Amino acid sequence: MDFSCIGVLEFNSIAAGIESMDRMIKAAPVTIIDAKTLCPGKFYIIVTGEVAAVDASLTDGKKTGGAYLIDELFIPNLHHQIIPAITGTVLVETWDALAVIESFSVVSSIVAGDLAAKEAEVIIPEVRLATGMGGKSYVKILGPIDDVEASVRVGVEYVKQKGLLCKHVIIPRPHPDMQPYFL
Repeated sequence: MDFSCIGVLEFNSIAAGIESMDRMIKAAPVTIIDAKTLCPGKFYIIVTGEVAAVDASLTDGKKTGGAYLIDELFIPNLHHQIIPAITGTVLVETWDALAVIESFSVVSSIVAGDLAAKEAEVIIPEVRLATGMGGKSYVKILGPIDDVEASVRVGVEYVKQKGLLCKHVIIPRPHPDMQPYFL
């Protein structure tokens, strides 16, 4: 399946999120990448598929969720690293510089990861989405220091503009003992 299009809806009601998810997958042939409850009492759904299908799915989900919708995302040309980073299926062999962009939003971390991956030759090994972190999420970035710095710059700029940046760090030449805990 082609994972170049993504749609995300985030609700401040778990019940509204579950109902919207049902409408979304009935509306168009999309695949659910992730859907779950997150703190504090929110629910998000991530779908992928062909551009028109994801668009139709989001339209029905937003209509169903109504006033409970708090954030949304539609990227028709998603960087190919982002969905594997969300699902935890990235194999990493490089260990030069690392960075983390920490956000108060699921949507802003996905966008930051997409922008970072499109900016320079980096690896996005993980986009961790809010579970067990009080609603926060983060993006991990690896690569040569100059590329990591450029990628972090564009990702952080986006998250700052949304007012959702918690913190970001860049670590050149991280100690090898960190690797099992970072990847």
